[in-house]
Amino acid sequence: MTIPDIRRGKAAANGLELAYEDMGDPDRPAVLLIMGFSAQLTLWPDDFCAALVDGGYRVIRFDNRDIGLSSKLHGVRVGGSTLLRMGVSQLGRASTVPYTVADMAADTVGLLDHLDIEAAHIVGASMGGMIAQVFAAEYPERVRSLGIVFSSTNQPLLPPPSVAAIRTLLASPGANPTREQVIAQSVRARQVIGSPQFPEAPEVLAERAARDYDRSYYPAGVVRQFAAVTGSGSLLGYSRRIDAPTVVIHGSADPLIRPAGGRAVARAVEGARLHVIKGMGHDLPAPLLPEISGELLKNFTRG
Repeated sequence: MTIPDIRRGKAAANGLELAYEDMGDPDRPAVLLIMGFSAQLTLWPDDFCAALVDGGYRVIRFDNRDIGLSSKLHGVRVGGSTLLRMGVSQLGRASTVPYTVADMAADTVGLLDHLDIEAAHIVGASMGGMIAQVFAAEYPERVRSLGIVFSSTNQPLLPPPSVAAIRTLLASPGANPTREQVIAQSVRARQVIGSPQFPEAPEVLAERAARDYDRSYYPAGVVRQFAAVTGSGSLLGYSRRIDAPTVVIHGSADPLIRPAGGRAVARAVEGARLHVIKGMGHDLPAPLLPEISGELLKNFTRG
């Protein structure tokens, strides 16, 4: 598949700068891709973006605040216990954190304003799916359709991540780690949360981890993003207000955000369609990209 030409820039948004990549015909309907916790825009695969462009759309992917090439909140500390915040989150309660997913949804508005896009098809993965739910509820006039990929409402008493997934979330490559240690830790984490029926080769995972390390390595931002996820509380009040055509895509084997999270989103959003992919974990493996992009393209036509 031919990768489209990429237009790169930075957008002034909500007092920050967001780094973005923009591809496809600017006159076509826009698709905005919102990535998840600790993930740079590069986690949206090039072939996936190309499939959406080939489907007749303009595609924008970007780095959330505190990650990649976007603004960093240097020196802002996360207080309190991470484990306590995770426990409170399981009860659907919010905590005091530097920023929430609602703040990140406001960032996204600024990006669309910068690009002079009145409304877009919004697709969010993981934490990005949480941001997308808030965005669709708070700014419905900016949303043509909504795609939620392996995400959750964070409502009370949903099944927690597996023990292995929690360990990989909280694992550290060590104090003052080398590039090689960081890459090795990333590979281990991706193997734990990835799709068991569609495993990526370790050398492929290592190549991607090296690419992202060289593009930007900023662990303090990862800590603050995790606090945003665990500190935002239940999103059910937002999810129930969404009126955009919505598809929820989730893997049956996701150990990080269990399939119950996707089912909760589909129940909360009136008229939402749930598409569960057997053997898919918390990643976007190459063999499944045609199915995922195909489901999204079908939903775009509803919008």
